[in-house]
Amino acid sequence: MQSLRNHFLLAMPHLEDPNFAGSLSYLCDHDDNGTMGVIINHPLELTLDALLEQLELDAEECPMRDQPVYFGGPTHRDRGFILHRGSSAPWDSSIQVADDVALTTSMDMLQAIAAGDGPEQFIVCLGCCGWGGGQLEEELKDNTWLTVEAQPGVIFDLPAEQRLNAAAGILGVDLNLLTSQAGHS
Repeated sequence: MQSLRNHFLLAMPHLEDPNFAGSLSYLCDHDDNGTMGVIINHPLELTLDALLEQLELDAEECPMRDQPVYFGGPTHRDRGFILHRGSSAPWDSSIQVADDVALTTSMDMLQAIAAGDGPEQFIVCLGCCGWGGGQLEEELKDNTWLTVEAQPGVIFDLPAEQRLNAAAGILGVDLNLLTSQAGHS
């Protein structure tokens, strides 16, 4: 099995699950035991400033406090997942997903972000996506998703509403030309 770690997962137009319709997910882990990722193009009506305030963290020094928090997926909706450029060190509860992309779930990063000392590029997600062993592979066979190797610029340099089409563009696909009707021959 080829690992889909550090890949984008693009929802096909016929995917009607309200959690995943129109979604672009970034896959952080994928092996025989399952897959974990975060949706990176569904901003919530919650700013980073409001989230940090709920956590009783002063965000006055945070230059990115107006950026949205994202719906990362339907699993662990009460947990924060911070996808960021750079190294997983020195953060607690952090994994290096690719050379320049890491995922951190610890409060020390949120404290650093609030103080203006966090990574320069990051997105904060509430919740994540998860698939059991073999589940995602079956969904791929059913043409529910497209996959492509991730490009950090799509995550960190583009507005949320452009990310899905940009990821599809890596494949040379225009999602607007795809039908929402699935077919099998």
